[in-house]
Amino acid sequence: MHLVDLEKVECQMKLVPRISSSNMLVIANRPAHDVNDITKGEEHVSIPIINTVGNGILPPPFHYIPCNIIYQNAYVNLSLARIGDESCCSGCFGDCLAEQLPCACATVTGGEFAYTRDGLLKEGFLDSCVAGLPKFHCKICNPCEGHPTKKFIKECWSKCGCARNCGNRVVQRGITRQLQVFLTPGKKGWGLQAAEEIPRGAFICEYVGEILTNTELDERNTQGTSKGRHTYPTLLNADWDTEDVLGDDHALCLDATFYGNVARFINHRCSDANLIDIPVQIETPDRHYYHVAFFTKRKIEPFEELTWDYNIDFNDVNHPIKAFKCCCGSKHCRDKKSNPSSVSMSM
Repeated sequence: MHLVDLEKVECQMKLVPRISSSNMLVIANRPAHDVNDITKGEEHVSIPIINTVGNGILPPPFHYIPCNIIYQNAYVNLSLARIGDESCCSGCFGDCLAEQLPCACATVTGGEFAYTRDGLLKEGFLDSCVAGLPKFHCKICNPCEGHPTKKFIKECWSKCGCARNCGNRVVQRGITRQLQVFLTPGKKGWGLQAAEEIPRGAFICEYVGEILTNTELDERNTQGTSKGRHTYPTLLNADWDTEDVLGDDHALCLDATFYGNVARFINHRCSDANLIDIPVQIETPDRHYYHVAFFTKRKIEPFEELTWDYNIDFNDVNHPIKAFKCCCGSKHCRDKKSNPSSVSMSM
């Protein structure tokens, strides 16, 4: 297992004033950091910027944050009173994974923890998550009209009695793998790659950004389109039972356009990406807010690019996350306009 600094206080979501690209969060007395570290010392590990193309350009400017922040109208209830005694392990001590019987925190994952003692996803759990990915079909087949509910992971949280090195606290301990932000040689721009061999089921990072309502995202998209700005949003819609009763003024999403972490550099790849996003509960049982955590679907070789299927329907012009011209290079590319020779794939 990769060890991390357990004394570093985990960051919590912060209420911040309306943010614009001209405003900055100023933090006093910040320790010195590697000037080539894109995290600016915010993570446990340095993540360098690599440009072997030789044109001297740098990634687009943004403010690096290690945890999500609330933009303005989004509401997330983080009160301890909402965490019932039946959904936490206040009586645990040390490492919950070392106990003979799983505690209450394993209820969400079927009575057993999602992680191994090595900090990896269990094979069966990962397989079931991959099998539950949305399926896309060609026009000859009938497309799926339903929305599969993703499997959630519930990590031990602040009301639990276990220690910070508990094996059920993987995502909340942050990035531990060696990564690099690099300029791709093709048309995809900047990307994220591994700087070491990474096993299957390993946590890479979570998607960090501003927490917005879907209405705020739509307004931001409209403004960004008029200015030709590229945006980095993802919807928090893993639980469709919750989404069905929430309007756009309450349903939440994350936007890493102005404030975000290295996940904003993970490029899209249709169908056969090597990362999977899994919803993780850390602070609240409310499923309209959760952490979007990325895990490896297979072993990753050193300097292999890390990719994620954004699950974009390139034919849906009304989707809040606007489609783009896909340059993923996959033979299963769903953007028929960009890759007319691609073939349909059911996962």
